[in-house]
Amino acid sequence: MSKARFIRPNHADCIRDLIATARGDQNATMVIKNAKLVNVTSHEILSNTDIAVKDSRIAYVGKNANHTIGDKTKVIYADGQYLTPGFLDGHCHIESSQITPTQFARAVMPRGTTGGFFDAHEITNVLGLNGLKLMLEGVRQTPMAAYMQVASCVPSTNENFETNGAFIGPEEVAEAFSWGTDINALGEVMNFPGVVYGDERMLSILEETLHAGRQADGHYTWPPEDDRKLSAYTASGISGDHENTSEEDIISQVRLGMYAKLRRGSAWHDVAETIKAYTEHGINTRRMLLVTDDRSPESLIDEGHMDFVIRHAISQGVPPITAIQMATLNPAERFGVSNDVGIVAPGRFADFLLLDGPLADVNVKMTVAAGQVIAENGKMLSDLPNFSLPEKAVNSVHIKKEIKADDFLIAAPTDRHETTIRTIEVMENQVGTKEQHVTLPCDNEEIQLTDDLCKITVIERHGVNGNQGFGILKGVDFHKSAAMASTVAHDSHNLMVIGNNDDKMAEAANKVVQMKGGVAVITETEETSLPLPVAGLMSDAPFEQVAEASRAVSRTLANAGCTMNYAFMTLSLLALVVIPEIRLSDKGLMRITDAGFEKVSLVVD
Repeated sequence: MSKARFIRPNHADCIRDLIATARGDQNATMVIKNAKLVNVTSHEILSNTDIAVKDSRIAYVGKNANHTIGDKTKVIYADGQYLTPGFLDGHCHIESSQITPTQFARAVMPRGTTGGFFDAHEITNVLGLNGLKLMLEGVRQTPMAAYMQVASCVPSTNENFETNGAFIGPEEVAEAFSWGTDINALGEVMNFPGVVYGDERMLSILEETLHAGRQADGHYTWPPEDDRKLSAYTASGISGDHENTSEEDIISQVRLGMYAKLRRGSAWHDVAETIKAYTEHGINTRRMLLVTDDRSPESLIDEGHMDFVIRHAISQGVPPITAIQMATLNPAERFGVSNDVGIVAPGRFADFLLLDGPLADVNVKMTVAAGQVIAENGKMLSDLPNFSLPEKAVNSVHIKKEIKADDFLIAAPTDRHETTIRTIEVMENQVGTKEQHVTLPCDNEEIQLTDDLCKITVIERHGVNGNQGFGILKGVDFHKSAAMASTVAHDSHNLMVIGNNDDKMAEAANKVVQMKGGVAVITETEETSLPLPVAGLMSDAPFEQVAEASRAVSRTLANAGCTMNYAFMTLSLLALVVIPEIRLSDKGLMRITDAGFEKVSLVVD
């Protein structure tokens, strides 16, 4: 493989050469001949189209680029293949794929993703602005047009409800926006009750964002019927949201001028319902975006990235050009960068794809990014540089004591033979949970499990207070003794342990601490682990290796009875207290009400 540098200069510094190349007074560096251009601005397919590239940007789009070809021009004959803009992910957390930005680019670029809008709030919750800066430095060394967002909710709520490793306030947001124009938005504002009810920190962060001329992204989970709350949220300047699970969510947001995002992650299957806003109600798609949010490493191999989401939208009745528009022009316009990306047109970066076969197949054969052929036939053509990791990034699990089985005992109310408790019921392919009340036996002043339940505990791992919260899970369905421990526990990313056997829970927890972060699953017959030493969230190993290790975690969970689709992705959200109905943090059970967040007891009074 060659080693290439990927330069994305400011448009203003390129216009003289671009104009001269379009005239034919300078030679193009690359020309694509005879493509079927998928024009996402005019919503049509233009046959027999040539594209002339000068360095990293497009100089000419038209019927004949021969006047731009010189002795050193690289000429690629498309032979009638479809040419589309490179795909953009309108909302994505790279850390959720458990790989570094370098490996993420290696995984997604051969599938046609040439850029995206990345919210690094996972690592920021662990390492603060240093974590965001680490991700920014990483994506800048890849060929992607990667736009980073400043984490808005670190912590996602406040110190009364959870403990994390850092704090982001308005001063930190202002500092991050000074790092460059590729920090172009505020990440998802998950504390939506705080916005609606006037939390000072959240409003100050939004004021800093708007003063900086940046966009603010959202995370809103109240039902759309209460239009006062959604209007208040939108009035704050938040102009996009991805927590949509119904057609009504999409319609209500688009009608208020928001950009509504339709999510198809590994375990979040929301497009089939949300796209009905278009297929059944005819709502204009120009303010709808296709996004992934979270993709596991093995799903990047098995299914793909944005190419998979576009195919899925097409299978739900969206015309191919419209689906491609929802993953190119729409996100580019939403974030104000359509003069650079999202369109195959003069002046824009030369980020485009050649597709083989019918357009609806979205079969990516070649990826061009920043004017260079990056990948062909599913393989990268250039080596990507690794970057050094600071010591704090690989030593972020600050649990000093050995964890023991007794740490997982759940005390029962005194002198009771049984008690009614709140359980967290998980649901396959959904981010939400349900609160279910179950009566359990008590023995020796300890609550006992029935066969269909598991314990869940969250142990603070940032070295702040050593808190431990307890809960009971329904829907995991372990049919034998099993435990899973993980430092991937959105969004505070403390140590989360799930299981029905205290000894195995202790064993799994200690294994994760020894690995300096990651995932461990231990059953009666198997032990599987996935080391994630980078902030306890990512591995810097090749993505193929991480994918196989993640697949092994899924397989061991399934062998123990937890057969949910991409089960780990669903389980990793159980500590994310900003998603209804009920979750667990290191400070106990939390749920969302019409008035905001509240802490509730495990035992029902």
